[in-house]
Amino acid sequence: MDLSPHLELFDFHGVSMTHYFTENWENIQTFQVRPDDILLATYPKAGTTWVSYILDLLHFGQTAPERQTSIPLYERVPNLEITIPWTFSTTHKGTEMADKLPTSPRMIKTHLPVQFIPKSFWEQNCRTTMVSYFHFDRMTMINPEPGDWSSYFHRFMQGKMVFGSWYDHVNSWWKKKQTYSNLHYMFYEDLVEDTGLEIDKLCCFLGLSPSVKEKERITGKVHFDDMKRNNMVNSSTFPGMDFKMSSFMRKGKVGDWKNHFTVAQSEEFDEDYKRKMKDPTLKFRTDI
Repeated sequence: MDLSPHLELFDFHGVSMTHYFTENWENIQTFQVRPDDILLATYPKAGTTWVSYILDLLHFGQTAPERQTSIPLYERVPNLEITIPWTFSTTHKGTEMADKLPTSPRMIKTHLPVQFIPKSFWEQNCRTTMVSYFHFDRMTMINPEPGDWSSYFHRFMQGKMVFGSWYDHVNSWWKKKQTYSNLHYMFYEDLVEDTGLEIDKLCCFLGLSPSVKEKERITGKVHFDDMKRNNMVNSSTFPGMDFKMSSFMRKGKVGDWKNHFTVAQSEEFDEDYKRKMKDPTLKFRTDI
């Protein structure tokens, strides 16, 4: 099976994409949303798995504990836009997996920029939660080969990545938050610093009131090392990954960029960031 044509980046309505995320476009745009659906929107490798697992534990950790040991997380919280060959005879479509979710609320993740989100999510006033990439591109078989770090670094700043520019993605979702009250923004650094506090904030947003004991249990389960060892969470059963290249869940630490950036690259990135992240209300930590 020759998958190479599907790996090529192309311009899709102004955003760099591959065919794995656009082939099912009509069904994505006409996806029928339920009012109690929860949409987890992230740029790739920005805490998607972490928050997916937290959401699943909050809603089904006690009522359906068998999910945790029998269903991979990528099936419990499917990616809406993905369309990939699952076997030689079947194709994995995120919209179909989401439609078949037997429980309510349905939790659905997406990496799409805000302008590509199906209108029904806004019309149904669904709750939306908005929350790292080189090593992931090395090991995933559904993204283009990243090449060497230096060229990858510059392509990242130019937005020549699957799902387009990180800057545009973050800025456009932040702008949407100002007019759409049912959107909760989370920062990866905050999750690392105080996971329990961020779970409290998420529960408040979702209207959940788990007991202190239950919140402590969930916080304990979502430690990075535990998730990395959990085969129902770490995507080890997902066929589109090459785990010889890298693990799906690598370090889970803030500041690992320092192990990759040269001094010149750090300075170049800082200048690029200042030009493109002009909204003074959207701030990320620079001291870690």
